[in-house]
Amino acid sequence: MSSEKYIGCVRLVEMLNASGKNYNMEKIRQACDYAEALHEGQFRVSGEPYISHPVAVAEIVASLGLDTNSICAALLHDTVEDCSDKTNLKEIEDRFGKEVAMLVDGLTKLVTPNIEDKEEAHIENIRKMLLAMSRDVRVIFIKLCDRLHNMRTLAVKPDPKRRSTALETMHVYAPLAHRLGMQKLKQELENLCISYLDPIGYAEIQSYIEEKYGENVGFIDKLQKQVAKRLEENHIHFELKGRIKSVYSIYRKMFNQNKNFDQIYDFYALRIIVDTELECYTAFGLIHEMFKSVPGRFKDYISTPKPNMYQSLHTTVIGREGIPFEVQIRTWDMHHVAEYGIAAHWKYKSGEKSKEEIDKKLEWISRLVETEDEAKDPDEFLNALKTDIFHDETFVFTPKGDVIALPQGATVIDFAYAIHSGVGNKMVGAKINGTIVPIDRIPETGDIVEILTSSSSKGPSRDWLTIVKTSEARTKIRGWFKKEKRADNIVAGKAMIDAEIRHFTKSCTETKRNELVAAVGKRLGFMSADDLYNTLGYGGISMGKLSGKLRDEYERTLEAAEAEVQEKQPITVEQVKTVATPKTLRSGGGIVVDGETGCYVKFARCCNPLPGDEVIGFITKGFGISIHKCDCPNVQNAKLIPENAERWVDAHWEAASQNASEQDMYEAQITVYVMDRLGIIADISVALSDMKVFLLQINTTSSHSGRTIINLKISCKNVEHYRSIVSRLKSIDGVIDVTRGFS
Repeated sequence: MSSEKYIGCVRLVEMLNASGKNYNMEKIRQACDYAEALHEGQFRVSGEPYISHPVAVAEIVASLGLDTNSICAALLHDTVEDCSDKTNLKEIEDRFGKEVAMLVDGLTKLVTPNIEDKEEAHIENIRKMLLAMSRDVRVIFIKLCDRLHNMRTLAVKPDPKRRSTALETMHVYAPLAHRLGMQKLKQELENLCISYLDPIGYAEIQSYIEEKYGENVGFIDKLQKQVAKRLEENHIHFELKGRIKSVYSIYRKMFNQNKNFDQIYDFYALRIIVDTELECYTAFGLIHEMFKSVPGRFKDYISTPKPNMYQSLHTTVIGREGIPFEVQIRTWDMHHVAEYGIAAHWKYKSGEKSKEEIDKKLEWISRLVETEDEAKDPDEFLNALKTDIFHDETFVFTPKGDVIALPQGATVIDFAYAIHSGVGNKMVGAKINGTIVPIDRIPETGDIVEILTSSSSKGPSRDWLTIVKTSEARTKIRGWFKKEKRADNIVAGKAMIDAEIRHFTKSCTETKRNELVAAVGKRLGFMSADDLYNTLGYGGISMGKLSGKLRDEYERTLEAAEAEVQEKQPITVEQVKTVATPKTLRSGGGIVVDGETGCYVKFARCCNPLPGDEVIGFITKGFGISIHKCDCPNVQNAKLIPENAERWVDAHWEAASQNASEQDMYEAQITVYVMDRLGIIADISVALSDMKVFLLQINTTSSHSGRTIINLKISCKNVEHYRSIVSRLKSIDGVIDVTRGFS
């Protein structure tokens, strides 16, 4: 036995003795010696003796407070797999008992089987994992500790292995730790993962943290002294802990919620641990007496615990220096559960009562076991997985058996980019369970997805931006176009803007188009028109966001210039019929002008008249006759100008227009005032779809007091149809009012 290996085992024994827990030390020493003998001559990639790994895993298991058999299983967890010529489960059972053998067996069975293109074999791998958990959740605790040590020592692995391990950990093991409530372990796994998956982003956020912490050195210490003094004055027994937010937590908020670093309000945090639940609320009241609270930032997870058992009071307040910080308040029992999740029951409780509590928390696994026992059809088992455990996630497999988690509705393109941006960028096709599928196909849980790539691939298609579900895939596609295809982006952006401008009433010359784009680009902060075209081309800004601005600028510049010419050259209705441009104007449009039909007309965008409205016509040059509602504010203002008097003409709708067909629809503008509610825009879209109303444009603006203004442009037959649409929209929960026109 080498001294180095012996030191590792000695360190473990000393740690266990210092814990004060009643371990069977003789049994643990025997397990350590046995594992050391079996792994003799085996080394890790780093060059360390292999025994260093199981000893380190056992130390992590012990830090969770797990029992003697768990520590023994951690020491022996790789022996059956890696030393099959020296031992087996029967030997381990004879030496260490049935329970240790069962735990080692459960851990061994978590290894992905080396079988390709067999869906049921991969589904069986999930079944084995869940069955091992259901029989004894300690199997998963040890597996998570095993993964944590592998992540801590991942730096010595080659880059592809680092990335694949980090991806698997981020998608499978960290969420599993979260589901089990093991937040401390989960957070370390996430931070380690992101350091390998995005080392540049990780380093950037670390730099932000160091810079911000350096600006406010002593801030947390000062807070702790202030809060401690107030708690002591109120005779509350407590422990105070200060912390700054983890790298991954900041990364996730900046990436998922599109926030910048200055918008992270819980960068600093205080944790107050007290003896009773009543003291939690007392301490909460004292904190709000001392500091100004941030509205909407209070969460009571004591009265309503999270599904993973987490309990605590959260509030965000502003310090006297003007710096926001979060305060978490919990009891010691709540703290143990928050740190260790279900494992806390082993660390601080024992006996039948503890077992009953654990069984209750693991009902979601038991339901799956029951389904597994009854379901012979893999599809039935997969449906149970989706309903009871994965919720809104889909778990699919690579051909090698690696598990990738995707949000429901994600496509095979999302899958490719979840593996690596290089795989997505070179993707030319995909197979699901051995069958070639379209690239917009949505895989289901248990599917084996193979991405077909080609070194001659020209990269992703712009159409993929409308297909993918995940922001990760969308960001990587845009990043590729931004970096690789600036010239093509400019061409694509120009084409998109030209297509939009062609929808305008009057066509633009190239000079006018350039002026228009330059003006809009300047409003949006672009240095040149090409920068705007480039950003539009790679998807950095949507055409939907540009459309309204282009039209506003168009109306302001081109029509204003045309109006200036018109004032000098008044014309008649008969002239309109001969000089208007048929391609850009509506012939007749259901309107009778001065007793004449067949005039080329356009419907004013300031009021968007509908059949059934009282209307009036205004003669323009090159634009035909502009039809307004009689009560349009622009009409009232224009009638005050004497020079325009002869250009106003009588107009009314033809009788047939009152019963417009689906092929003869008109544009209507509607403003919907709503309370902020998740899914309300979807409810509005569904309501319009049910009425077979086309949604042509949608823009939203946040208002005060938790309200939002939604501007809709829709297709509409006539005034009566409009009223029925308004009535339907007003019936939606959260809709405050609906008005005609844009706000």
